Amino acid sequence: MSEIKWELLFDPQLAIDSLPYVLGGIWFTLLISLVSMAVGLFIGFFLALARTSHFAVLQWPARLYISFMRGVPILVILFLLYFGFPVIGIEFTAIQAALIGFSMNSAAYMAEIFRSSLSSVDIGQWESSKALGMNYWQTMKRIILPQSVRIAIPPLSNVLMDLIKASSLAAMITVPEMFQKARIVGAREYDLLTVIILVALLYWAICSIMTVLQNYLEKRYAKYL
Repeated sequence: MSEIKWELLFDPQLAIDSLPYVLGGIWFTLLISLVSMAVGLFIGFFLALARTSHFAVLQWPARLYISFMRGVPILVILFLLYFGFPVIGIEFTAIQAALIGFSMNSAAYMAEIFRSSLSSVDIGQWESSKALGMNYWQTMKRIILPQSVRIAIPPLSNVLMDLIKASSLAAMITVPEMFQKARIVGAREYDLLTVIILVALLYWAICSIMTVLQNYLEKRYAKYL
């Protein structure tokens, strides 16, 4: 332990000086995370419906999509979109590739969350709604979704926080988000450790804010208990 150079662990002055530049990438971090979450929610919901459908023509493509996206690392998907597709004449900008990749990947995880939360609602709810003359979409909107959303909030919040952290992988395809900017500062100042600790604290702060939002939503939907 005596050989460890603790004085080189963290340079507060460099962190303060670098903070505005590193924070300049927060907009890309939030853009990738929030847009991917929104698009993933939309696609994931319909994937869940297809996954639970009695029609094989809907169920099996959904199963295949979910299996592929959950089984392939997001970094591989990003490289495929940004570096691979140009070979066949399809080109995306770095931010476009990041948005498409994270949206497609997160949709698969959210589809499974929706599937499990929808199936957790008692079958009697469907039968009672049918007896009242409600059609499928009326039952889904008024009865099933409010109850399933309460169940889905914690795992969906985890997906959002995973997206925020995983957005740092977009640096590998040159998206100027926080981690990419931190790497630039670290290389320029020959102090990578300080800026890595700085960016870690920033990601922690963002995820802590999302945790507060999660707690608020859980309390709001607790009325469906």
